[in-house]
Amino acid sequence: MKVGILQFFGWRDRSVPLASVYETALERFGIMDQTGYDAVWLAEHHFSSFSVCPSVHMMGTMAAARTKQLRIGTAVSLAPFYNPLRLAEEVALLDVLSGGRVNWGAGRGFERSEFAAFGIPGEESGPRFHEAVEIVLKAWTNQRLTHHGRFFDYDGVEVLPKPLQTPHPPVWMAASSTPAIDWAASQGFSILMDPHSSRADLIAKRRHYASRLVEAGFSDAGRDIPMARLIAVDETADKARAVAKRVAEWTVASYVGKAGNVRQEARSFGGKDPIDYYLDDVMIHGTADSVADQIRSFREEIGMNYLMAAPMSGRSFRLLTDKVLPLVAA
Repeated sequence: MKVGILQFFGWRDRSVPLASVYETALERFGIMDQTGYDAVWLAEHHFSSFSVCPSVHMMGTMAAARTKQLRIGTAVSLAPFYNPLRLAEEVALLDVLSGGRVNWGAGRGFERSEFAAFGIPGEESGPRFHEAVEIVLKAWTNQRLTHHGRFFDYDGVEVLPKPLQTPHPPVWMAASSTPAIDWAASQGFSILMDPHSSRADLIAKRRHYASRLVEAGFSDAGRDIPMARLIAVDETADKARAVAKRVAEWTVASYVGKAGNVRQEARSFGGKDPIDYYLDDVMIHGTADSVADQIRSFREEIGMNYLMAAPMSGRSFRLLTDKVLPLVAA
């Protein structure tokens, strides 16, 4: 099993200098480079202190400069917010500067406040995303790009640089909804699975994706399908749960939105209190042995071959690195 980190850049306490959030993450990347992690996956968000990283490509360059082996993933490049030519250039440049270590993850996004601020009508986000991905892949694989679509029109544009990896970096599409999974499977794309789905939903979505791939004439054999999970590890189960609860409260308040907040699409939380939903159905928390057992159960039940872990504290990261990773990465 491969293990990577889904890196958020949460600024929970604004009395703390924002620069320290970035420096802590960069120090973490150096540790990961030396301890067997496959990749760091950088989360792009805008206009929220939940994760203050508006440019995963710029942050990826910093990560590449601090590491030698670690792959640099985007989770994700929010494609509808970019001119696709600029997006193709930035990811290709990162691939060149990193020595060919980019994993490109792209997504539509679902944060309503982001769409509003960037002037993207919500109903256009899906079609813009699909067209942008098509253009990026054309830009990387054709000497000159010609494209005539609904939103973009180009004639004979030479997009440089080309990625170092050929024909291009490995590609994943973020897919948390059934329509997104269906589209990705129909195109033969591998997918990134989100950190907010319950365990049952994650299993159902993974099986649905596999069946849709087959229907479209593809197979999931040999694919890395990263599954993102929020993880709290501590010396006792009670301490780990306390960490998980604090993060669940932060997540619901600043990312999902409180009652009456219309920042994002409505969520049902399985009919539960949102905090209980995250604690009971979404997060992995406990001692190192317990967390390793929970991860193994995912591997046994649905063939999880790539854990994209999001540690909930510095201690969780250290214990994940020192105690859990050796147990699950073999």
